[in-house]
Amino acid sequence: MANKRAFEIAFVGLKPGVHEFNYELDDKFFIEKGAEDFANAKADVKLSLEKNTGFMLLKFEVGGKADVSCDRCGNSLTMDLWDEFKLVVKLVDNPDEMNLNEEDPDVFYISRTESHLEVSDWLYEFVLLSVPTQKMCGEDERGGSKCNKEVLEKLRQMEVKEEHNANTLWKGLDKFKEN
Repeated sequence: MANKRAFEIAFVGLKPGVHEFNYELDDKFFIEKGAEDFANAKADVKLSLEKNTGFMLLKFEVGGKADVSCDRCGNSLTMDLWDEFKLVVKLVDNPDEMNLNEEDPDVFYISRTESHLEVSDWLYEFVLLSVPTQKMCGEDERGGSKCNKEVLEKLRQMEVKEEHNANTLWKGLDKFKEN
């Protein structure tokens, strides 16, 4: 990453209380991280960091848009990104051991000697999680699908062939059932 420091928060110098950070993430950020699920991404993430003694509460508010492919027909769709995620970061003496044994994915441990918090991996993960799991073309005014009609017809044809092939595969076994 060209500007890795842009995603580091020097929390040691922060006073106790709430601090806000804003991140504008685009395709360059996601390509460097290896994202393949979407393109033309414009994600805005507002990070609220509440610093307390011994722990920090992080709240990520994700917004923006990204182009994805329809799961059914492959058409390009522009989807809204929106979600909120909370994460507790605790300062401990043995963070590696604690992270291995922690079952709650919303709790992360860092060493008491750390002075910076690197948030790029969390930004990446939370933006990916804000993309809907089921991505399909919507419906038009008459209630019909906006999916590519040619692709849907081809899928129907393939479905009929598969059904026919499955029946002929088992047809010869019926005579053994009678014996």
